Amino acid sequence: MAWMVLIVAGVLETVWAVALEATKGFSRPLPTAVFAAALALSMGGLAYAMRTIPLGTGYAVWVGIGAIGTALYGMLALGDAVTVARMSCLVLILGGVVGLKVLH
Repeated sequence: MAWMVLIVAGVLETVWAVALEATKGFSRPLPTAVFAAALALSMGGLAYAMRTIPLGTGYAVWVGIGAIGTALYGMLALGDAVTVARMSCLVLILGGVVGLKVLH
């Protein structure tokens, strides 16, 4: 159960990162509310998961999921450059996240 919560919390990290950009400096109420809710749920999920998952593993997996999700969102929805180098780096992050889970 802790791993599922951690994965959802990592996805919510992507949500709050995307919403943070959309707030335009917290000047837009709806994206600001989405940011605050996703941030609270993401942190709460991370805290719950770290009851049984070690700190280093849990935090690295959470950040990795958020980083991959945010980078992919930027590429797919915002027109960020999609290059072999960038995709290779994301694959390396994914490999680290999977490795931490497998070696847990």
